[in-house]
Amino acid sequence: MNRNEKVAGEIKELAAQFLERENDRTSLITIISANVSPDLKRGTLFITVLPTEKETSALNFVRRQLGDFRKYLKNNLQIKTIPFLDVAIDLGEKNRQKIDELLREK
Repeated sequence: MNRNEKVAGEIKELAAQFLERENDRTSLITIISANVSPDLKRGTLFITVLPTEKETSALNFVRRQLGDFRKYLKNNLQIKTIPFLDVAIDLGEKNRQKIDELLREK
């Protein structure tokens, strides 16, 4: 496992802990994965949201929390450069769920 994968894994775990604490409980937000650029200056958190109707509001909620999450990372992540993060809906997971749904209908 290289350094980028390790840092991305730690960010994913810390994001899950942070959102569990900060979430307003109107939807279930799950961190599916995280990735970081080779220089560790940028990264993306990939999430899924249940119910799916709440995706837009959950995405906006997580984006509003990114500043506080960055401070949380500074306190809990043992690296010199804390990446600037963005958030995206994990379309791979969403597509998998749609395929499962279609298969069940047959």
